[in-house]
Amino acid sequence: MEETYLYNKIADAIRQDILEGRIAPGGRLPPVREMTRQWECTPGTVQRAYQELARQGLVSSRPGSGTRVSAAHEGLRALRPMRKAALVNRAETFLLEVLQSGYTVEEVERAFSLAADRWRAAETQPEAARSGVLRIGGSHDPVLSAVAARVGELVTPCEVELRFNGSLGGLIALAENKIDVAGCHLWDQQTGLYNRPFIQRLLPGRRAAVIHLARRNIGLMVAPGNPFEVRSLADLARPGLRFVNRQAGSGTRVWLDAQLVSLGVNAAAITDYATECSTHSAVARQVAEGHAGCGLGLEASAREYGLDFIFLTEETYELVCLETGMDHPALAGMLAWLREPACAAFINRFAGYDGHLCGRIEWV
Repeated sequence: MEETYLYNKIADAIRQDILEGRIAPGGRLPPVREMTRQWECTPGTVQRAYQELARQGLVSSRPGSGTRVSAAHEGLRALRPMRKAALVNRAETFLLEVLQSGYTVEEVERAFSLAADRWRAAETQPEAARSGVLRIGGSHDPVLSAVAARVGELVTPCEVELRFNGSLGGLIALAENKIDVAGCHLWDQQTGLYNRPFIQRLLPGRRAAVIHLARRNIGLMVAPGNPFEVRSLADLARPGLRFVNRQAGSGTRVWLDAQLVSLGVNAAAITDYATECSTHSAVARQVAEGHAGCGLGLEASAREYGLDFIFLTEETYELVCLETGMDHPALAGMLAWLREPACAAFINRFAGYDGHLCGRIEWV
C-alpha cells in the first residue's frame, strides 16, 4: 500500500514539474537510478510512476534516449489550463513586486511585450508543423505580436507560434513550408509596390493571399530634443553621429539601402552602419540607452522608449499565406477578427498605425 501511494506521489511531482515548466516538452526525465536515490524507493516504484505518466500521454520512452516529456499530445493539451493558471500566478508575483517599486500595470505590460519580441527575434528557427499550431514568421511588428496574442485567446483550440526573422526570411520560410504566415513590408524600387514583386520571385507558380494588416509610419528615432539635430537620411553621414541599423533582409533595411543609393549617400560613410538589430524595439532601446545617436524604425517603437521621431514614410505591412494554407482554422479565426471594426480600432491605438483596411485580401 505504501509503494502504491509512493508511485502516485512521484508521478504527481513530475506532473507538477511539467505543469510549471521545470521540465519542458521534449525534456528528459531523471534516470530511474537517480529517482530511486532521491525518493528512497525501489526501481520498480519509479518505473511504475513513469508508466502511469506514459498512460496519461505525458511522457514516452525510447531505447537509448530515456523517458522524455512528449512534445505534443492530448495529455499536455489537458494540462494547458492548469499550466496557464500556474504561469499567471508566477506573473502576478512578479507584478506585485514591480508595482511596489513604483511601476504601473501599463508600463509592465509594455515591457513584457518588448521583451517577448526580443526573444522571438532571437529564436528565429520555426518548429516543425504541429496540429492546431499557427506558425507566423517574418518582419518584426508590435501590432502583429498583439494580434497573435489575441488570436490565441479567441480561437480555441489554437496555439500561435511567432518568430521574427525579417521580411525576406519570412517569405523564404513560407516557400519552404516552415511557417504558415509571413509578415512582410518589402518595397520594390522598380515598381514602387510593396511585397508583390518579391512574392512573385520567391513563390513562383504558387498562388498566395496577401492580407492587409496596417499602414505604419517609419522614420528616424533620436533622443529627446534631437541633440544631433538630425532632419533627414542625408544627415546620417555626419561625423560624430552613431547609427544603429536593422538587419540585412528586413523590409526596413531594404528600403533604407535603396533610399541611400537614390540620395547618393555612401553607406560606408555612416558611422556604425554595420551595427544591426533584429527588431524596431531593439533599435529604439539602443538609442534610448545612448549607444547610438540615431536609428531607423517605427514611430510606435520610438514612442515606447520616449524618443523623438522624425517621419520619413508610411509603409504597408501585410501577411502572406499560400492558398493551400488558407484553410488553417486558426488563420480563419484571425481573418474573421481582422475584419471586425474593433480590430481596426485596436490597431489604431498604436502610435503611427492606420488599420482601417485590415483584413482586406488580394491574390497574387
